[in-house]
Amino acid sequence: MSNRRKPMSEINVVPYIDVMLVLLVIFMATAPLLTQGVVVDLPEAPSEPVDETSGDPLVISMRKDGAIFMNLGMQDADDEGTRVTVYSLQEQAGKILRARSDVPVYIKADRALNYGQVVAVMTVLQKAGASSVGLITDPPLLES
Repeated sequence: MSNRRKPMSEINVVPYIDVMLVLLVIFMATAPLLTQGVVVDLPEAPSEPVDETSGDPLVISMRKDGAIFMNLGMQDADDEGTRVTVYSLQEQAGKILRARSDVPVYIKADRALNYGQVVAVMTVLQKAGASSVGLITDPPLLES
């Protein structure tokens, strides 16, 4: 009866390595897709930083070509949000503002945009129920 087998105390790690390699390939392929956003060349102006304790703001991004995007929250600044038109902005922003009347509203517009287009979006947001609209800018570069 000395022919008994000893219990094996080693773990076969080959399947775990296979799974990790597959996950690595998936993350490498999807990482560049997650960093896309609305590219906006913001004007520079001295201003106070936005108070982050006020909750998720409603951010309207306007690109140089006139495309408008709506995003609820600034936690992920690279997230471009949903594309809207000036005509559908009032309805969609109105739904958010009716649900949360205290939500802060900000516009992030490209510096190359016509001032009239920014004012048109501000007017639409006012009609949707926004009590005030802030403008997001980049801080000015300090020359030494």
